[in-house]
Amino acid sequence: MSRIAPRLRRRLSVPLAATAAAILALVPQTATAYPNPGHVTGDIAVHDPTMIRDAAGRYLLASTGQGLQLRTSVDRIAFARAGDAFAVKPAWWSGYSSVPEAWAPDLTYRDGRYVMYYSVSSFGSQNSAIGLATSTTGQPGTWTDRGIVLSSGSGDDYNAIDPNLFVDDDGSWWLSFGSWWSGIKLVRLDPATGRRHASDTAVRALAARPDRQGIEAPSLVKRNGVYFLFASYDRCCAGTSSTYKIKVGRATRITGPYLDRAGVPMTDGGGTLVLESHGRVVGPGGQSVLKDSDGHLLVYHYYDGQDAGRAKLGVNLLGWSGGWPSAY
Repeated sequence: MSRIAPRLRRRLSVPLAATAAAILALVPQTATAYPNPGHVTGDIAVHDPTMIRDAAGRYLLASTGQGLQLRTSVDRIAFARAGDAFAVKPAWWSGYSSVPEAWAPDLTYRDGRYVMYYSVSSFGSQNSAIGLATSTTGQPGTWTDRGIVLSSGSGDDYNAIDPNLFVDDDGSWWLSFGSWWSGIKLVRLDPATGRRHASDTAVRALAARPDRQGIEAPSLVKRNGVYFLFASYDRCCAGTSSTYKIKVGRATRITGPYLDRAGVPMTDGGGTLVLESHGRVVGPGGQSVLKDSDGHLLVYHYYDGQDAGRAKLGVNLLGWSGGWPSAY
């Protein structure tokens, strides 16, 4: 790619005397230490954003609501609404929601093909399903739905929403997912079909809250041979009353165990804070992580406490001081 994406404008709430090295090494101890989102403009009213960059350098962002809305950007700053992924919404959605929209999409661009996993459900329901769609261009109306990959109901201990595809260095495909109930799960996929692996059908536990409180929106990242699991904790979607926050754990294997900085397993409620409410930024979460030309990006939504609690797009670069991610 010939064009390098510009770095985000950053405003950090730390003393002016702090050096650049100290900023990068900072592990926030209070909410005032967290950075504000980088500068973005245009159509940025989103929930559960996922963003990729294709071979031409174009950014494509998908989010929850009104079918599956797509936005594009050429500079990672100005975003414009492109339209709905589907020309016609899949008929099977009606079995999981009375509202013709999908939630929490996950985009991947690989080998010249766009792949999107997404979920269909209704708020607070365990009657949920994860679908798969593909496109050769990524343009609105060009996506072909491939049907249901995974579903959940009252007999399951998990909720089949918030999918995230991770392709490992050996070419294996893994899908993490989950919301509330018993937490975040992981299944293996067949790269040839994008569906469940025929000989590995295990549903593995990655993270959970022993008190059954909120944990959802997994995002898996591998860096220097170490796996990192990002997840959103607590309550989303309540405007300025939202308590969402982003935490992370790390592991030496894709299947875990994922431990936080203090060594507490994420299956026991552990998780090291990456970003939480601060200033006008309320309830950041619903995140995804994109590796771009200038580093890893944390892409999320938050509620603007100084703009009637409207949901907006947040983008921050991640630093990795000490082997742990922090937003800056």
